[in-house]
Amino acid sequence: MPSVLSTCLGVAAAQSQFFVPAGVPMVQQQRVQQFMPRTYGSEMVYAAQPEAAYAYAQNEYPEQSWSEGSEGTQLPLFQMSALMFGAAAGYAAFKPKVSALTVMAKPTERATPTAKELYAADKEATRKEAAGLEAVTLNSEAMEWVHCLAEGWASPLDGFMTEEQYLTCMHFQMVDNGEGEMVPMSVPILLPITDDVKARIQDKGAVALKNEAGDIVAVLRDLDIFEHRKEERATRTFGCDADTNHPYIEKIFAEGDWCVGGKIEVLDRVTYNDGMDQWRLSPKELNQKFTELDADAVFVFQLRNPVHNGHALLMQDTARRLKEMGYKKPVLWLSPLGGWTKDDDVPLDTRMKQHQAIIKNGVFGDTEVVLGIFPSPMLYGGPREVQWHASGRLPAGITHYIVGRDPAGMSHPNDHAKQPGLGDDLYNIWHGQMMLGLNPVLKKKVELLPFKFASYDTKAEKMDFFDPARKEDFQSISGTKMRKMAADGTTPPVGFMDPEGWEVLVEYYQSKAKA
Repeated sequence: MPSVLSTCLGVAAAQSQFFVPAGVPMVQQQRVQQFMPRTYGSEMVYAAQPEAAYAYAQNEYPEQSWSEGSEGTQLPLFQMSALMFGAAAGYAAFKPKVSALTVMAKPTERATPTAKELYAADKEATRKEAAGLEAVTLNSEAMEWVHCLAEGWASPLDGFMTEEQYLTCMHFQMVDNGEGEMVPMSVPILLPITDDVKARIQDKGAVALKNEAGDIVAVLRDLDIFEHRKEERATRTFGCDADTNHPYIEKIFAEGDWCVGGKIEVLDRVTYNDGMDQWRLSPKELNQKFTELDADAVFVFQLRNPVHNGHALLMQDTARRLKEMGYKKPVLWLSPLGGWTKDDDVPLDTRMKQHQAIIKNGVFGDTEVVLGIFPSPMLYGGPREVQWHASGRLPAGITHYIVGRDPAGMSHPNDHAKQPGLGDDLYNIWHGQMMLGLNPVLKKKVELLPFKFASYDTKAEKMDFFDPARKEDFQSISGTKMRKMAADGTTPPVGFMDPEGWEVLVEYYQSKAKA
């Protein structure tokens, strides 16, 4: 349709340049003098004659979802290619009083994930073999890593890291997937051992792995024993001095001076018998659950804290945005971290009780919610760990990942004594979000959904997205303030948190104060 092409105004948002197709009158060219490239997968499209561009779009791409714009409106184009609009209505432009055409790409189908489970092919034969092997006893954190490995959260790893895998993880934040392709793996998954254990197993081809109760849980084969260079591991993983009072660094230095890697064969599903195993769904089970719910988009919210109404508002807004993008059934996966956390964090059982209460009371609106625990221990590793939190959930079939402010950080243990101007936080609070967007592999496999900042609106008496035009109306309720209010039994402002969910926290903090 050359007549349409010649009457559409195109504006490209690439490297702050724009072009105008042949045949567009100069007066129309002069109407577009300012524009702003858009990010996060959404762009703006404007046409001098939207009716013509609309007809072109309907004719050339009938399978897409289209809507006409109106004078002065600014409507988003989601995930459209340069080829489609290079000569039609342009890539991205921002100019008030220019008629707009909105295009919504047909959402891609949810990909079938690959979870590499590591269970023994013949459990009874492996169990019988393990009974005659030298054994290594695992602490609770190592068992959490066995859990991650067994169910495929750490795909494509086939066991605790070998020295080669550890080095590529430390230096590239990636490992080889076994097919010559490097894939994201940003945190080390190691099995440290002592000198005594090394002496017992260094000439063995395989060893049995036992839990702290003495039960055999797995066999580790093709052993690779290497130095556990603790200071290097700590500084590279956390980006701070190894002698810093960081809770996970303390755990590293309490471990042995050697590591053993190899291929693992797990005998049975890891269970905890703590009343929460029903929410410990494997990646394959989660993917099956999403399929049964007819989910065409799965957006995941990773958290290690209780949920307040600001979080709920964000989840509702995300579901709305996904529907506007053309998805029919977006499903929320509320994904609390289930492994080790530091002592002053809210424990998992309390968090799960609070999550169940707010889901029951409908704080997420009409969005379907799946509650499923992510079994990894917490490292407090900042941007490096944020990438693990995203990549570790890919095997469950997610399509979108919500990332907010400082999602894997903590206060600086030494108050940034060497550089006080950096404030209280160990990491830049936005670097985790930034690194996810920059990761060349992850950004192709999952779409990043940036966190909108919600605060308490004292006028409306509810949590709402922060409005800088009336910033005096908003009140920030910090985690420290929330904990103090719960410990004191103080009722929070109306609309801050679901009342039943709040009572769960009050009960926990008051019992802790009495202990």
